[in-house]
Amino acid sequence: MPSGLDDVSMTTTLAPTEFSGTDVSRTEISQNQNPPQKATPANGQATLPDAPTPAGSPSTSGDPNDQSGKQPKRILGIVPNYRAVSANEHLPPLDFKGDLWLATQDTFDYSDFIFVAGLAGVDMAGRSQPAFGHGAEGYGKYYWHVFVDGAIENYMTEAIVPVATKEDPRYYTLGKGGFVKRTGYAVSRLFITRTNSGGSTFNLSEIVGAGAAAGIGNAYYPAESNPWVKTYQRWGTQVGLDGVFNALKEFWPDIDKAVFHGKY
Repeated sequence: MPSGLDDVSMTTTLAPTEFSGTDVSRTEISQNQNPPQKATPANGQATLPDAPTPAGSPSTSGDPNDQSGKQPKRILGIVPNYRAVSANEHLPPLDFKGDLWLATQDTFDYSDFIFVAGLAGVDMAGRSQPAFGHGAEGYGKYYWHVFVDGAIENYMTEAIVPVATKEDPRYYTLGKGGFVKRTGYAVSRLFITRTNSGGSTFNLSEIVGAGAAAGIGNAYYPAESNPWVKTYQRWGTQVGLDGVFNALKEFWPDIDKAVFHGKY
């Protein structure tokens, strides 16, 4: 065949080969790729992807409206409650500065002056100290004696003795159990307290501190009063009042929730 026809023939023959090679290459590429497949259940219906799992919801104990065993800074918004620790709450031990500030808050809070006024009126009505007399002058004597009694007792039981014995003067709320159990616990805290290391020990801060405060009172009470009888009376009164306040602190979160709906 003439050379010109041969060239045309070769061109015609090679062209399909080149296209064929390209098709094979594309086929191989498509076979090597794995397109995403939709999951198909046994019933043959297509399904959507699973929804993300929601984060765990807070537990009931983390509910900010839950007031179980949670102690406020004041009872009824008036009475100082700085010594009370909420149930299941763990706090570091106090140093002497912290103990001293705790006693100062309890002694010079505005509500304490009101409380002292009430106690002074009771003492005057019962004529616990006849030498103080009657009227405004007599009431004034009752008032400042009651105030000084409480101040000395606060500093002895909440600061001076605790720093020497390494005891924690705060009240740790039990917050659970029946009425008898919790009342017994509150009263027992007069005799059992927590150490700075987290253990339990005899409450020297309360018993010795209150006794020392009552003894110091003999220095400013009338000499004609029987010092021993009055000393024991003041000692017993201070310890008894602390026991009443322990019980009030223990049940106050429940009272607040049931009566005042957590307002206080």
